Amino acid sequence: MLTELRQGLTVALKSRDRVAAAALRSALAAIENAQAVPVDTDGPTKPVGNEHVAGAVAGLGAAEAERRRLTDEDLRAILAREVGERHAAAEEYEGLRRRDAADRLRAEADVLVRYLHAPQPPGG
Repeated sequence: MLTELRQGLTVALKSRDRVAAAALRSALAAIENAQAVPVDTDGPTKPVGNEHVAGAVAGLGAAEAERRRLTDEDLRAILAREVGERHAAAEEYEGLRRRDAADRLRAEADVLVRYLHAPQPPGG
C-alpha cells in the first residue's frame, strides 16, 4: 500500500492534481510519523550537555534510528483516520459557511478512500 501511495503522489504531481497531491502528502507524512520510534535515552546514546544543541546525543549509532515496520492493517488504520479527520474538518467548515474549504477536504478524503478500498496484491 505504501508503494501505491508514493506512486499515486508521483502521478498527482506530474498531472498537477493539487487535491490528490495534498491528500497523499499528508497521508504519507502521517505514515512516516507512525514509523518513527520514540527516543530512548536509556539506550547506547545518552543526552550530552551542549549549550548549542538541546538534547544532543553522542555515541555509536546516535544519528541512526531504525523505523518501525507497519502492517497493512496499520496503514489502513492511518488512512481511515486521515479520511475521518477530513470529513470532520469539512463539517466544521460547513458550519462556518466555508463551502470551498469543505469541498476541498471532501475531495481529499475521496482520494484517500480509493487507496483505502483498493484491492491488495497477493501476499501483502
